[in-house]
Amino acid sequence: MPYNFSIQKNVDLTRFNTMGVQARASFFVEAGSVQDLTQAVEFARKSNLRWMVLGGGSNVLFRSDFDGLIIQNALMGKEISEQGDNIQIKVSGGENWHALVLHCVENGWGGIENLSLIPGSVGAAPIQNIGAYGVELQDVFAELEALTIETGEVQVFSKEQCRFGYRDSIFKKGLKGKVIITSVTLALSKSSQVNTSYKALSDHLTRANIAQPSIKDVSDAVIEIRQSKLPDPKEIGNTGSFFKNPVISVYHFDQLKSEYSELPGYPVSERQVKVPAGWLIEKAGWKGKREGDAGVHEKQALVLVNYGKATGEEIWNLATQIQRSVKKQFDIDLTPEVNIIG
Repeated sequence: MPYNFSIQKNVDLTRFNTMGVQARASFFVEAGSVQDLTQAVEFARKSNLRWMVLGGGSNVLFRSDFDGLIIQNALMGKEISEQGDNIQIKVSGGENWHALVLHCVENGWGGIENLSLIPGSVGAAPIQNIGAYGVELQDVFAELEALTIETGEVQVFSKEQCRFGYRDSIFKKGLKGKVIITSVTLALSKSSQVNTSYKALSDHLTRANIAQPSIKDVSDAVIEIRQSKLPDPKEIGNTGSFFKNPVISVYHFDQLKSEYSELPGYPVSERQVKVPAGWLIEKAGWKGKREGDAGVHEKQALVLVNYGKATGEEIWNLATQIQRSVKKQFDIDLTPEVNIIG
């Protein structure tokens, strides 16, 4: 049957991943509608091709060429409904996340200003349950729609059905590869209270003499902080935070604290503590280290970077060395936040 899209062959993926690694896809489709997504998957199945959906490419590392079909989620559009001060905004999966945040801030719709400058697409945000500076996506999440691959039907998922966790959701586990997120609906407010609970954010606002910050003040502050710590992917290849912040037992944390008194920790529950992966990596001596064009950023040890021509495999080799080093020194397993495609 004829398709509404063109099927490209042997496509260079360098500009489709923010790490900037060179990899090629056997086939590539830009899907601008739900029908395109359905037909693209159908094409892959009929052709016995491996396939994956790619959003903004900011949370993926290609270790090698992709022998299969890359489907780029290019669904665009927004629908807005207002009820008093409450705003519900339904956003298509292919929209840029940061552009959405700025749009909401400009309109005075509060709730996601702390999530400014996070790279990637709207459709990828729930998969990761993105979060920063005291706020997570789940805090403002209403529902999402996703194409079910097996049936070809679009299904609505509530917050409970998404099973959000720390940088986690059902879409990374039981439903991985089984659905494609087509839209996300957020519940925002014209009268929301800003969240400045995160110390780095509150300190930044204090230094700027902003006692009663607006949502724009918070957004601007988050952008400034992120830009001061994280490299711009347009200038140096990276995927932002490469590893998750590990959660360990209170007993384990107390043991480490007796040896490393300066070790930061953030209680998750009565029994668990979250520790910063960046601190562990820096303490293990990796900050600013470089092997060829693969390296650890000089200002933020949590960020692995491509200085030019590093391959995905070289960056992954560096990542595994860091994992082994942190495991040996702290007995903590670091888990990639990035989706590794090998």
